[in-house]
Amino acid sequence: MEPIIQESEPPEPEATRRDAGVTESSRANRGWWDRNADDYQIEHGTFLGDDRFVWGPEGLDEVEAELLGPPEELKDKDVLEIGAGAAQCSRWLLSQGARPVALDLSHRQLQHALRIGGSVPLVQADAGVLPFRDGSFDLACSAYGALPFVADPVLVLKDVHRVLRPGGRFVFSATHPMRWAFPDEPGPEGLSVAASYFDRTPYVEQDDEGNAVYVEHHRTIGDRVRDIVAGGFRLVDIVEPEWPAWNTQEWGGWSPLRGNLIPGTAIYVCVRD
Repeated sequence: MEPIIQESEPPEPEATRRDAGVTESSRANRGWWDRNADDYQIEHGTFLGDDRFVWGPEGLDEVEAELLGPPEELKDKDVLEIGAGAAQCSRWLLSQGARPVALDLSHRQLQHALRIGGSVPLVQADAGVLPFRDGSFDLACSAYGALPFVADPVLVLKDVHRVLRPGGRFVFSATHPMRWAFPDEPGPEGLSVAASYFDRTPYVEQDDEGNAVYVEHHRTIGDRVRDIVAGGFRLVDIVEPEWPAWNTQEWGGWSPLRGNLIPGTAIYVCVRD
């Protein structure tokens, strides 16, 4: 009988803070989402639903938030969803009569969109190099997609501005900048300041050879506002969802305990004049 050879688990990546540029960040995060899409959809798929539009772990739903506008005004609108994952938000937009396109960097995430089904067009592309003509869309949205993971957010914002028609709106959510000063823990240990809010050094997970396998970039509130303006947009609102009583779920470092004390998500509402 042949001996049983057990494959060893790959070593856990090292978490560190160091510089990571546009190309390294894009390559690392594409690989991370391709490897982790299955686990992500298993863990969070029920919360996200197949055709809900949820802005973040707090559970703020576009049905009640209306950040893209009243649902009745979405009919016949061309909408680009950036960092769409399994395209849950796009399916909701389709149900409102909009014409969404779901874009994601990760091929595996888009495979989950195909698994769930529906008639939303799917596009694999980098958010900083959108494969669309100028003025292709009335609206754009991104629920925790792209912006937290890119080294040059102005590059993304300028390209979103380019593909929007005059009067178009871009709404995106990302980790609230305040969260970066606290450990990424849902319990009491996550309530003590552990780092400087003003330290913009990216969070990087890297392999034994120092190659980044996951990158997340921190921007302060002021940075985000300046980025939005530099991208050509007019900022009309910043929404900081409060943690609702019905939501008892932990999601990574987000939790009811922390959510009742500090903001976890920031949503930026931008207009292309």
